[in-house]
Amino acid sequence: MKVVVDGFGGDNAPLSVLQGSALAVKEYGVSIIMTGDESVLRKTAQEHNISVEGITFHHTEDVIEVCDDPTSIVKEHAQSSMAVAMKLLADGEADAFVSAGSTGAVVVGASLIVKRLKGIKRASIATVIPSQQGCFLLADAGANLECRPEMLTQFAMMGSIYMNRIIGVENPRIGLVNVGEEETKGRELQLETFSMLKESGMNFVGNVEARDIPLGKADVVVADGFTGNVILKLTEGLAKFLMGNIKDIFMGSLGGKMAAALVLKDMKKFKQKMDYKEYGGAPLLGSAKPVIKAHGSSDGYAYKNAIRQACDFVKQDVNGEIAKVLREQKAKA
Repeated sequence: MKVVVDGFGGDNAPLSVLQGSALAVKEYGVSIIMTGDESVLRKTAQEHNISVEGITFHHTEDVIEVCDDPTSIVKEHAQSSMAVAMKLLADGEADAFVSAGSTGAVVVGASLIVKRLKGIKRASIATVIPSQQGCFLLADAGANLECRPEMLTQFAMMGSIYMNRIIGVENPRIGLVNVGEEETKGRELQLETFSMLKESGMNFVGNVEARDIPLGKADVVVADGFTGNVILKLTEGLAKFLMGNIKDIFMGSLGGKMAAALVLKDMKKFKQKMDYKEYGGAPLLGSAKPVIKAHGSSDGYAYKNAIRQACDFVKQDVNGEIAKVLREQKAKA
């Protein structure tokens, strides 16, 4: 399998990209194409004693930054490391794409360069988040601030397939984010989406209030990108707040330190469960070919897991299953 990675995307690039790619080559046997300034990439690898075995460099000097207009990926920054990597994916030179760069640029580039699956109205950033029941998938997490009911219904369908194929959840429960559980709650978007999901044949469990999301009431949580991104950022902030407070409690006194020693193993498990690095990245569901958006602050370990996620996406043929469902829906229409 061949994965193309954006060598200069992310806060810690190119070091984190090189570290993660080297780990992925070693652990998964994947081949990597890395785009970016080859001389800088090779120098960084040499300085940090990182093996480049299994990594092919594709030279390009331009980089699209977070502050750049996302649409510039097909204009001023058409030769950036991200744009060139996406072109390689679109041209069939790689099986999947990973970047920790600008989310907006990834979404725009995927839409205009990689394209969408036939029949998909908008691609959705789908983020796996830990919950009391294990984890859930949030879709959309920020790609589409304005949505229509048909879009949310497709997000639910794609998210259900992803949770089944990648996470292994049988018959995933679909929940619609709303201000109340009753069917009559919400704006026109929620009311119409509720009706469509109810008739979709999916395992729709109804509206889900924000307080119930972390409790695992649904395996796929559907929302417009504005609402979804607020949920995502609040979840990240609360996780940092909780971990910081727990650490202060345990480290604030001798008794706390003694108690910490007794629960150290369990606390490590809890911290691991809450750490985004374990999940790697967020797939852009609906893209014609696998696109994974790694966290902007990814280190080598997180980047390796993003590449693993890309490999799993290809192996489990998530896009093939989505395309199959779309064909079946069209035949019934």
